[in-house]
Amino acid sequence: LPAEAGDGAVVPSPLLRQDEQLELLERLDFLVRNVAELRKEVEELRNSLQHLAVEVVGEVRTHLEETQRMTRRRKFPFPRERSDSTASSSIYFTASSGNANTDDGESEGGYSTANAESDYDRESERESEEGEDEMSCDTVRTVRRDSLELAPEDESPLALDSSLEEGLGQLLEQADRLHSGDEQDRREGFQLLLNNKLAYAGQREFLWRLARAHCDMWELTEDADERRAYASGGKEELELALQKWDQSAECHQWFAILCGQVSEQESIPKRIQAGYIFKEHIDKAIALKPQDPQLYYLLGRWCYQVAHLGWLEKRTVSALFEAPPTATVQDALQNFLRVEELSPGFSKAGRVYIAKCYQDLGNTSAAALWMDLASELPGNNTKEDAESERELEKMRSTCEE
Repeated sequence: LPAEAGDGAVVPSPLLRQDEQLELLERLDFLVRNVAELRKEVEELRNSLQHLAVEVVGEVRTHLEETQRMTRRRKFPFPRERSDSTASSSIYFTASSGNANTDDGESEGGYSTANAESDYDRESERESEEGEDEMSCDTVRTVRRDSLELAPEDESPLALDSSLEEGLGQLLEQADRLHSGDEQDRREGFQLLLNNKLAYAGQREFLWRLARAHCDMWELTEDADERRAYASGGKEELELALQKWDQSAECHQWFAILCGQVSEQESIPKRIQAGYIFKEHIDKAIALKPQDPQLYYLLGRWCYQVAHLGWLEKRTVSALFEAPPTATVQDALQNFLRVEELSPGFSKAGRVYIAKCYQDLGNTSAAALWMDLASELPGNNTKEDAESERELEKMRSTCEE
């Protein structure tokens, strides 16, 4: 009341109690945050619409080129070699010198593909290209869908003849080796699998490796649209594969990872929905392959992120889902320690997360120990290891302060 109010002034009662005022402030804060998030999403939508026409044209062109390749290869599936041809575009591989290592399905010996086309291939290409210009977009989509369809569950998997089966084994070994290499190796591995998709699209071991290669390209690419395209393409491959091979731990694992990659630039509700899908498929993969340390690392990452959800994300989860995901830092720590139990020194990132968990729980001595253990592991020239190194430096500077 004004100071000059006299004794006869009527004192009005407060409009809101203190607890009601606090609730109102919380709602206003929630509204402000949502408006800011909405403004950001509108800006992202505006930017994405500018590239929509380019993406559609690019996708149609890609489908058309893929259909043309399928038409040529179906017409002449096994091109014959000519005496004056230096190499063949066959799916087979020539092993180079080196000692094979059968551990984890990888090989130290290299394999090289023949890239040059034979004269017969070029003649076949000219013949197959006649009349292809009249192909409509609907035809392109139909052919692509037919090429990717898997056999129904009541039918036996597509059987390979002995030569194709041998070629598949060599292909998988080379794909595993390239996946474990540097950036150039992983790009080469993606192209290698893509080139052999028509021959082995009905094989489980091939499909999940192709999806893994999409993940590699997602990690190696900086452009947001290209990242989304790689992740979506890999996810589509495994959606088909899981219809037939629901008991494949690898299919569930990479499907979960790709779902997370697809949702990276999505809104908060879509990211949360992707988190549910991620957890579901990682749990299935662990049930099928309980001794795989990579799966526990992924589950630990999920638990750590859920435990550190922000205020706005928690309110969104509570508003949209009846049973919000729950996980604690302790849950994350147990999964990361399980990784070390199964495979000591499995990854630098895993040890960094153990240190972060102990730091969050207030155990500074254990955090310092695991920071030292993480520093002992060499890096693998990946973005994840580079990020882990930055996290270590940040944690050390925090401890020094």
